[in-house]
Amino acid sequence: MASELRVTTIANNAGTESVDTTYVINGSAKAWVQLIGSGTISTLDSFNNSSISDLSLGRYQTNFSSNMNNNDYAVTASDTFQTAGYYGSTTSSHNIFCNGAVSTPVDSTVSATVHGDLA
Repeated sequence: MASELRVTTIANNAGTESVDTTYVINGSAKAWVQLIGSGTISTLDSFNNSSISDLSLGRYQTNFSSNMNNNDYAVTASDTFQTAGYYGSTTSSHNIFCNGAVSTPVDSTVSATVHGDLA
């Protein structure tokens, strides 16, 4: 049997710090991933990601465990030494790219964070 807990704030044990639950629902990342794209692609760590795919040199796809409500969510992608970004968002996945010098695709370690509404 399913149950529901309704609260307006969440606080630490001491009651010295609290946050409104709308921030937790609306402001938290709905998915994130850090992947190694060189060699055999692998995930260092992730949240709400069921799998990753190596599409081509410097191009990766991350698939969500729980879908997004629409494909208008925000993705922030980064790499320490390269230029990273995203493209091709759907409700169930998004693609990440990593470019080196002169916008040439390179395999690298890339992180991405997704903000938006879950389905």
